[in-house]
Formats: sequence, C-alpha cells, structure tokens
Amino acid sequence: MRDSLRTKIITVCEQKIAAKGPTVGLSFYAFFANKNTDPSLLMEAAEWWIMTHKLDHFEKAIKIKQMIENNQ
Repeated sequence: MRDSLRTKIITVCEQKIAAKGPTVGLSFYAFFANKNTDPSLLMEAAEWWIMTHKLDHFEKAIKIKQMIENNQ
C-alpha cells in the first residue's frame, strides 16, 4: 500500500476516534470523498480491506489504525 494512503487512513481513523470515541466503526469508503476521483487508490484500499484481510464492511477505527501502523 502506498505511503499516502497509509497516512490518510491513520489521519481519518484518528479524527473519527477523537470525534466519536474508541468504539467508532468505519468502512474503507471513509477514506474517500463521495466522488470517484481516484479509482486506482480506491481499489487499492478495497483490495487491502476485502481481499487481503477479509474485513467486515464496518470495522473499529482503532483496529484499522493499529493494523496500518503494524504494516499488516
């Protein structure tokens, strides 16, 4: 996964946790605007989320942040 996506995921997770607490859930769509401006980046996140880690549609932000920080 490219570094810019890792950074974006960590930032979004931190913002969501700060705003809604440690139990907040999110999907990989949370890292993108409502417009499909970068399909390859969206697919990269989707592949990591769905194919590589077989995560549910919604996961705890803290779990995703930890996974990214641990380079999983």
